[in-house]
Amino acid sequence: MPIPLSRRHALAALAGLAFAGPALAQGLPARPMRIVVGYPAGQTVDIVARNFAAALTKEIGQPVIVDNRPGANGSLGAQEVKKSAADGTTILLGTLGQMTINPTLYKKLPYDTLKDFAPIAQVSTGALLLVATPSFGPNNLRELIAYAKQRPGKVDFASGGNGITAHLAMVVLERQAGLQLNHIPYKGSPAAINDVMAGQVPIMFDALASTLPQVKAGKLKALAISSPKRNPLLPEVATADEQGLQGFDISSWVGFLAPAGTPPATVNALHAAIQRASASPEIQESIRATGGELAITSPTDFGRFLASEIRKWGQAVNDAGVQVD
Repeated sequence: MPIPLSRRHALAALAGLAFAGPALAQGLPARPMRIVVGYPAGQTVDIVARNFAAALTKEIGQPVIVDNRPGANGSLGAQEVKKSAADGTTILLGTLGQMTINPTLYKKLPYDTLKDFAPIAQVSTGALLLVATPSFGPNNLRELIAYAKQRPGKVDFASGGNGITAHLAMVVLERQAGLQLNHIPYKGSPAAINDVMAGQVPIMFDALASTLPQVKAGKLKALAISSPKRNPLLPEVATADEQGLQGFDISSWVGFLAPAGTPPATVNALHAAIQRASASPEIQESIRATGGELAITSPTDFGRFLASEIRKWGQAVNDAGVQVD
């Protein structure tokens, strides 16, 4: 026989249902969620993750936290999500390097991007900037190509390390332009940027967020933007495509993935929640501040994109001749 509820208990029960309603209605578990980030707190991907966590907490009516698991170019974070329950409570904010460069760069990578994860949505894309020390002769990419072709193997370029996106972007440029450049790897982008500003190395690719302030201050000059269209933060800088490298498109990106085996209904619910959360001004501003653009894609489109990126960056890693044991 049912036990009658008092008015106070009935109202309390209704209030609890109202709080859990958004998550339940979207097919998500009525439990706290976590976004795993494979990099230290304070990096761009971490900032984006924290803004999404705040917006998703409001959107689904459950606490969403960020769990930083840095190490091995994001591999530790990816492993953490791979082994997590496939129920929507743990998702990864993955990066280009972590998900599409690592599969070729590392001989013994403990995860398979296409087999161990369920794509949810790419959420942002951002260009790299090709910069030079102010005293360097060429003032744009066309001039650099002509200059380097006259000096095969004698033009140095810097990067923050072997196998990172900025290094491989230059490898792609070399292959497409028919150049032979000399790579000078550093332990991190800040050291590389400092030496380019000082004139120790003439050129490098790096993230717009890192190079833009130096360009604005006159400490670096911009030769080209790596995206298919010009960036509104530097509208005067032509794309590589505009300067003769047709189809050149090197864009860093981040996107959400769940463990493989996550039910399609849960993946779709997560995608819908992420898409609604992306309307948050904090999310949009954090992406714009890094020179990126909001780009929410469907799970299917993100899956196709991941496969194509693995092929593209696998070729670049092989061309560079780098591999990590």
